[in-house]
Formats: sequence, structure tokens, C-alpha cells
Amino acid sequence: MSVQAATPKEGSFKKAFRVFDMTLFTVAAVLVIDTLAPAAAIGPSSISWWIITLVLFFIPYGLITAELGTTYPEQGGLYVWIKRAFGEKWAARTTWLYWINVALWMPSVYVLFAGVFAQLFFPDMSLWMQIVIGIVMTWVTVWIGMLALDTGKWVPNIGAFIKVLIMVILGIGAFVFASVHGVANDLSLPNLLPTWDAGLAFLPVIVYNFMGFELMSGAGAEMENPKRDIPRAIITAGVLIALFYLLGTVGMLVALPLDQLGLISGIIDTLHAIFGETGVGGALVTILGIGALYTFLTNMVTWTMGANRTAAEAAAEGELPEIFGRLHPVNQTPTGAFLITGVVSTAVLVIYGFMAGSAEDLFWTLFAFSSIVFLVPYLALFPAFLKLRKVDADLERPYRVPGGSSLATIMAVVCEVFILQAILFFVWVPGQPMDWSYALPVIVGVVVTVIVGEFLIKRK
Repeated sequence: MSVQAATPKEGSFKKAFRVFDMTLFTVAAVLVIDTLAPAAAIGPSSISWWIITLVLFFIPYGLITAELGTTYPEQGGLYVWIKRAFGEKWAARTTWLYWINVALWMPSVYVLFAGVFAQLFFPDMSLWMQIVIGIVMTWVTVWIGMLALDTGKWVPNIGAFIKVLIMVILGIGAFVFASVHGVANDLSLPNLLPTWDAGLAFLPVIVYNFMGFELMSGAGAEMENPKRDIPRAIITAGVLIALFYLLGTVGMLVALPLDQLGLISGIIDTLHAIFGETGVGGALVTILGIGALYTFLTNMVTWTMGANRTAAEAAAEGELPEIFGRLHPVNQTPTGAFLITGVVSTAVLVIYGFMAGSAEDLFWTLFAFSSIVFLVPYLALFPAFLKLRKVDADLERPYRVPGGSSLATIMAVVCEVFILQAILFFVWVPGQPMDWSYALPVIVGVVVTVIVGEFLIKRK
């Protein structure tokens, strides 16, 4: 595919992103089915953890990104905010981690994709055949991402509707199932209250599942009216996302005993419990399973669209190597960043394939590794928000976080604490001994990723 090193002016971008698209894009990005089972694996107390995280983190985080996105609607999103607050080097570091996490996350999503595909159609599929499927899906994602945004945006838009449908069916179907067969787990009030036990190993997943509000701002120059539409999209998408996460989690806990809730098989096992494994019910599960597979693809298409545009903007500013900024000559999509994403994802799938004992082990190790890399840039997001309020105090803010500067500061600090605990809990569970056989490869992977980023930044 022909590419060119180009840095188009903002006016050359087609204004293809409207509030409806932005809302669906955000739902597609933030509402993820692939990590619903790990979140539910906390147990009945996951319901209260969802609500606590919603109130103390998700809502403040959404309000903060709405202010940043409307105040600084330039193409680049997170990169632009960090650069204005802390300078070019920190922006480059942040953008590197933000971009590379998507390339590292993609293998875990497509390991899950292959596992669900095997569960539906080929139960005896080998791990390496599943890895091959993951590689194929990686390059399908790259191809879609290089299409023009007004074409490519329909992949996540359709995916958003399918995610909502599956969440609703999980929730309502489980309650119908429970009315006949009873509830699979004890959902009495004492069990719903937050607990401090081994289930906290999966608590970071809830924080992770709520991330992504700033993603649409990576395409700020392609929005029709960002100052008006970003707050509308965030508020609407936020309400929908919280509702459907709760609905899906409750549905899984109602229909499937906790000890049968697998990280990969959990979704299909829940649907089988609700609808059965044969006849019309079995056919419906297969159809919904195919829909779930499509949503895994939309997750990666959505995140690669946002992250690669952010990386391309950083490259255009000279903060990442030039290859990240190479654009398609017609579509003006970040072809260079997409191609590197595909190479990294393919390499990680192969390398970790030699280390994993099973698809479930491979999924969780890759997921924890990529998630820590993903969360680290957010450690700079909230301090940047506070600093920009001071250094750009006179700048017009079409939307402001309500409650004044004191409440905004409290929100930013609480959000920072949530990110820190999520990073920590991905490698260590309070009250449990450190499992170095699991934690060490994850920690080493994160350290190597940071070092590679520093090397690229210095050589740019």
C-alpha cells in the first residue's frame, strides 16, 4: 500500500464525526464484552464495586475529559493535553505508552476471539491454531483502520448496537432463567457489599472497563462541532455504558455459578445456561456468539483508530519517529502507525504463545501486561487537567467541570488514586502472597516497553 509522510492542516480533514457517531464510537470503545467475565469473577460484590467505581471514578473522569476535549479540540487528544501541560518529552512518552498498549492489548482480545470461536465451532482447536486466528484478525483490523473514517466508522457504530443487544439479552434472559431455575449465586445484600479478598485480583478490570472517554478527541479535527458535541456524547454514552455493564454483570451472576465462570468461556457458558445447548436455544447462542466475535473486532478497530491518530499527531510534531506519521495519500489515515501496530501484535502473539500453558493463561497475562501499559499514561492525564486550569485560566472553556476548582481538584486526585490501585492490583492482590511466576513476566514486559519508548524518543 502506498503511503506518504504528510501532515495535513486541520482544514484538510473531512468533518465526518457527528454527535451520533461520537456517542456510538464511545460506547463501542468503552463498553467491552471481552472483559465482562473477569469483572463478574469478583463475585456478587462486583455489583457494588461497579457502582463505587461509577460514582467516584467514571463520572469525574468523564467530566474532566469533556472539559479538556472542548477546550482543546485539536487533532491528537491526550497528546495535545499532556504537551500543553508538561512539554514535548512527557507528551511523547505518554503517546508512546498510549499507542503501544493498543498493539499489546490486541493479542489478548484476539486470543479471546479465537477461544470463543473455538468454543462455538471447533472445541478441540489447538492453542497455536487459535494464535493463527489472532494474527489474521490483527491484519483485518489494520486494513479496516486504513480506510477513510467516514467508511471505517461504521464498523464500531454497528458494533455498539450489537454490544448493547448482547448485554440486554444477558440481563433480561438471566432474570427469566432465574424465575424458573433460581439464582446461581447468592445475591443477598451481605454478599453484594464490597469485600477485600482474592476477588480483588479482578477489581482493576472494572476501572479498565470504564476507560476511553478521551479516545474520540484523538479525531478532534474530524468532528463536525466538537465544542457542542463532546459533552453531549460523553454524557449520553456514559449513562448507557454504566447501565449495560451492570445489566451484563448481574446477568452472568444470576445464570452461572461463580466457580464455573471462565475468563474466556464465561460469555458463551452463560448464554448456554440461559438458552440451552441444542435446538432453537443453541442456534440463538451461536448467533449471539458470532455477534460477540464481531464486537471484539470493533473494540480493536475503535481503539486503533483513536490511538494511531494520536501517535500520528505526535510524529507530525517530531515527538515520535517519522514512520508513525505516514498517512494514506487518499484517506489521510495513519497508515504507518497501523502497520507497526500489526507487526507488534503479531510478534507478541507468537512470543507469548511459547510461554503460555493455555489460552486462558495467555489471555490474562497479555491482558494484565497491556492494561498496565495502558493505565500509566492516565497518571499524567489528571495532573495535566489541574495544571492546564492554572496556566490556561483565561482560555475559553465551552464546558467546565461543575462545582468550582476545589471539587475539580478532589475529582482529579480521586481519579489518580483509582488508576494507581488498578496498576498495583494487576500484579498483586492485597492479603495474598506475590505470585512471581505470573507477576515477573508482566513487570518485565512493562519495563521493556518503557525502555523501548525512551530509545525511540531519543532517536527521533
